[in-house]
Amino acid sequence: MISALRRAGVEVEERHQPVWEGQEHKFAARAGAAVRLLAAEARLWRRPRGEWDAVVVGYPGHADVPAARRVGAPVVLNPLVSLWDTLVLDRARFSRSSPAARALRAFDRFAFSRADVVVADTAAHAELFRTLGASRVEVALVGAEERLFTRGWSRPAQFVALFVGKLIPLHGVETILAAARAAPELRLRLVGSGQVAVRDVPPNVERVEWVPYEHLAVQYHRCGCALGVFGTSEKAARVIPNKVFQALACGAPVVTADTPAARELLDDESALLVPQGDPRALAEAVRALATNPSLQQSVASSGHARYRERASEDVLGARWREIVAHA
Repeated sequence: MISALRRAGVEVEERHQPVWEGQEHKFAARAGAAVRLLAAEARLWRRPRGEWDAVVVGYPGHADVPAARRVGAPVVLNPLVSLWDTLVLDRARFSRSSPAARALRAFDRFAFSRADVVVADTAAHAELFRTLGASRVEVALVGAEERLFTRGWSRPAQFVALFVGKLIPLHGVETILAAARAAPELRLRLVGSGQVAVRDVPPNVERVEWVPYEHLAVQYHRCGCALGVFGTSEKAARVIPNKVFQALACGAPVVTADTPAARELLDDESALLVPQGDPRALAEAVRALATNPSLQQSVASSGHARYRERASEDVLGARWREIVAHA
């Protein structure tokens, strides 16, 4: 977002207070994390000198909205997610009727209602944000950081389907592993770790715990195809994940779930779209790319063209400039 705004000629001053620097596991020490967060919020509370046309609060910025209001300019909140939707409906950390769930929903409403504009990453997400108290919602796709994710994919000599992620429920890791079992002749690389435990990994799946963010583009450039998300939750149907934008920016062919959010960006030429939670359909889609070089190349080319048309930094810069100018 910042890079896109600057590319569009907008002067952006960042106010960042460090919280997690030097912390490999951010929430391992809960008391320490709380202290660091409170100290950072206290520093942000000091009203900055100068005048601005708008204040953009990025993810995860729910708690930053009151400090942003003190600046004296319109507040544009880019939350990416609802905390209630993420922690209650998608990750099931709390039951829907629990006090924690009610508190998270109230926190969403608190932040959304106090922003002049709330920016959603998809139209599907925008509908949810309106039910959570946002009076004005605009939509801007997430895109990819083009300082890192640039076109460089070429068809590899050995086909490997790539998944990158923190392994949260909406990713549908179980579906990916089941697809690997249904197509034992295919190779998959699963990069990441997280909430969902990865068990009974079939022999055709390579596990990689971590790849530095700055090195992810190389993974996309060398893969046979990139996998998006395949979970069956309501949130999975509302999002287009970072990994899809990054793969498209790199020019890699993409396979992801056929959801309302995905259809806001992609069609049947720019990606292979499969039903949510359907491992056989996923296996067939990956097999089709692995055995058909012309299909692999056409999906890659169409996907990158769609990215340039709808989600490049140039396109999103113009969109964000419009949002900020009319906040």
